[in-house]
Amino acid sequence: MSNLEHEPGEVLLECPPASGIEILEPRAVPLGGPRAMTVNRTLPQRSRSLIGAWCFVDHYGPADVEQSGGMVVPPHPHIGLQTVSWLFEGEVEHRDSVGSRATVRPGSLNLMTAGRGIQHSEYSTPDTTVLHGAQLWLALPGGERRREPAFEATDAVRFEIGAARVSLFIGELDGRRAPATVFSPLVGAEVLLPAGETVRIPVDAAFELGVLVDAGELRVDGTSVAPRELAFRAPGGDALELTAGEADARLLLLGGAPFGEQLVMWWNFVGRDHDEIAQARADWLARLDGAATRYDTIVDDRAPLPAPVLPPVRLRPRD
Repeated sequence: MSNLEHEPGEVLLECPPASGIEILEPRAVPLGGPRAMTVNRTLPQRSRSLIGAWCFVDHYGPADVEQSGGMVVPPHPHIGLQTVSWLFEGEVEHRDSVGSRATVRPGSLNLMTAGRGIQHSEYSTPDTTVLHGAQLWLALPGGERRREPAFEATDAVRFEIGAARVSLFIGELDGRRAPATVFSPLVGAEVLLPAGETVRIPVDAAFELGVLVDAGELRVDGTSVAPRELAFRAPGGDALELTAGEADARLLLLGGAPFGEQLVMWWNFVGRDHDEIAQARADWLARLDGAATRYDTIVDDRAPLPAPVLPPVRLRPRD
């Protein structure tokens, strides 16, 4: 997915210290035109930019495609990250410049590694009437951020922890490992918890954790979290307590070891300094003019997205 804001702000990625449960409120972001589908973005924001390597969290739907227009994101570039596509309802077609053409469906993961540079597009399929899911980004660590781009589709690992049904789509949880390729210690899982039930999820005590509530009533370590909110917990405990209210709860559990690197994220790029971001943008503009650049050819009839104008000051990483 692309960041379609016309004037994307410089995001200086740094995580301030936290204690207990911190609630991150969503902000509504339209994905283009007057009939655009709206997403709820909880990461990044001023109070917190990273949870482990997770650096971008968009949650959308359930959206009536007839009213919202569905997902229509023409070709656009990425560098320095992995895109993680996870659906609850509907289908999305993915195309990219490494030659992939795949359909994202509920229960399976689409993972695209941008590395040195890739372009891709995403469209909800014609048969999709309701679209509901999450689009997530992972920052690649320094030694991996210029690797060759790649794409893979994998099925989640399904198991139960107490009353909770877990679909582990990336990383490790409770002794299980998802098959998706990752480059830092991570967890990403969908958890379904029946009404009135409490479960303690074993977690790595060194992980920062985020709980994105999709539906239902939920308490995280005793703190109420509403649908679309993202609850953050700093490292320190080896279990996470989840309690559903009077309705069944569905959530995404996201976490990882503190990233430990300074980053700058602007538009669809994750880099380390202004010059890296500016060069990625210049290469995209050159590609739009027909030059051969890091962004290889994609098979897509729609016009690619133009790059926004860079801010009039140098982008800088957080100290």
